[in-house]
Amino acid sequence: MEDYTNFIRYLTAKKSVDDRALNQQLWDQLSALIKDTEKPLRILEIGGGIGTMIERLLERQVLQNAEYTLLDEQSENIAEARRRLPAWAEKHGFDAVWEKDALLLQKNARKLKITFLAEDIFTFLESQSASQKWDLIIAHAFLDLVDIPAALPQFFDLLRSGGHFYFTINFDGETIFEPQIPNDAQIMARYQHTMDTRLTNGKLSGDSRAGRHLFDHLKAAGGEILAAGSSDWVVFSGAGGYPADEAYFLHFILNTIQNALGGDADTDQDHLDAWASARHAQVRDGTLIYIAHQLDFLGSVQ
Repeated sequence: MEDYTNFIRYLTAKKSVDDRALNQQLWDQLSALIKDTEKPLRILEIGGGIGTMIERLLERQVLQNAEYTLLDEQSENIAEARRRLPAWAEKHGFDAVWEKDALLLQKNARKLKITFLAEDIFTFLESQSASQKWDLIIAHAFLDLVDIPAALPQFFDLLRSGGHFYFTINFDGETIFEPQIPNDAQIMARYQHTMDTRLTNGKLSGDSRAGRHLFDHLKAAGGEILAAGSSDWVVFSGAGGYPADEAYFLHFILNTIQNALGGDADTDQDHLDAWASARHAQVRDGTLIYIAHQLDFLGSVQ
């Protein structure tokens, strides 16, 4: 049986899904805000994974001159980013040179310096002095994993006055699998319950409706929302099957749901196993359609 727990493969497969999902209006506004800067733009990405957002920003020619800090608590992700990004850069015509622990990318007048940090965001926050500020903070598919009201003021303290935030792929309560099969509603209701009751260090750290709640949370933390829009994941099989490695992406999602509910007293385990088996079979047959509703936010802090 194939292993559906490879997180790095999942993050790699997710890139093409995210490429389609990210809200284009917000992306265009972000690009206009940061494209032409005289001095290097200081960017912090929280929960940056294997660096796919950096690739995306370079592919779409948004970054011209920047110093980018890629932060992720999982050392395996950072190790993969350090391996992946130089190879990606050279393939796309960039010169890639290591300067101590930083990766320098250059293509004509475009320059990017990437610093990699394998560290928990809250440990990182404790180490920062008040004089260290960023122009832009990015959190991609991350905020719905933390205590948002408690985290946002700390994140905003890292921004300079007039700095911007770009918070993307924030889950907003709707997961759809088609075609419908028995026990869909019960299983998805219990799965979203696990998001709402997730504990980290004894504190709630999740929200199955993070997207809609961010409108209030961002304002309460002192942020001004400049734009917001949907960024739904939509995955289906066409004439050539699922795009790229998106079949694995689907298998990973299904496995995550099954593992989250394994042992849940309010979930019939036989029904759960039958549901997961049927859904995995649909992926192999190319008949499963997956939709997840999410929201993107672009804003500033004064």
